[in-house]
Amino acid sequence: MSNCAPIGVFDSGFGGLTAVRELRRILPGENIVYFGDNARIPYGDKSAETIIKYACQDAAFLLSLGVKAILVACGTVSSVAIDVLKEKISVPVVGVIEPAAKRALALSKKGMIGVLGTKATVKSGSYERFIRTLDGKVSTVGVACPLLVPLVENGYVSENNQITRLAVREYIEPIEKSGCDCIILGCTHYPLLERVFKAEWAEGELINTGREAAVALSDILKASDALSPDGSRGGLKLYSSDSAENFIDAAAMYLGEAIKDFERVDILSYGL
Repeated sequence: MSNCAPIGVFDSGFGGLTAVRELRRILPGENIVYFGDNARIPYGDKSAETIIKYACQDAAFLLSLGVKAILVACGTVSSVAIDVLKEKISVPVVGVIEPAAKRALALSKKGMIGVLGTKATVKSGSYERFIRTLDGKVSTVGVACPLLVPLVENGYVSENNQITRLAVREYIEPIEKSGCDCIILGCTHYPLLERVFKAEWAEGELINTGREAAVALSDILKASDALSPDGSRGGLKLYSSDSAENFIDAAAMYLGEAIKDFERVDILSYGL
């Protein structure tokens, strides 16, 4: 695999662009291709069988572009399908769970960690299991947040939006009452609500799963001597299973840069 090959990133929608933003900051010379499966969002309320099917199609599309590594910027896929992807794919595959869990353990002083995620992520117990393998004394509290992804996808991300504030308050209340001093934002959509979380939960640490996954992937590429040798700014191309309407404007907001290269994909024609 050429060092100049792109890094592939996928998510169920816009949320994974928070991980792309971090990759662009950490590895500015890398070419990145991103696929957002907006036509089938949300993944979080789908069955495990369906999530695995979608994940394999998403990954197959990125592999068709010749990527040298894949960042699964989706908490639901990382919880349900990451082992399947790693078994089927020869390039490095990094999910969001292990890097975020390690960071939470490093930051939590009380040994009480909250996990916010989609229904599928929380039901899988993936964060809790991985945290227990590293430290069996740490307690976790998982809360499913089915309203947050639709709110983000529809642009309700301001700390001044009362609907979003009420939803966030509802979800963090049981975590707050349990005494957690650290919350894993277990979906890459959630960092777009970081100001809302801070407004409703001033104490404690918030873990950005996309940021931690980007750092982990960077470490893997460096260790494998697989970074791009070109010192110039890397390219970025975005793909979606839905039309360009709303996608380009939303992506520009999430990334903080103009979107120059977008293409729609028939994702149903791909599979591992």
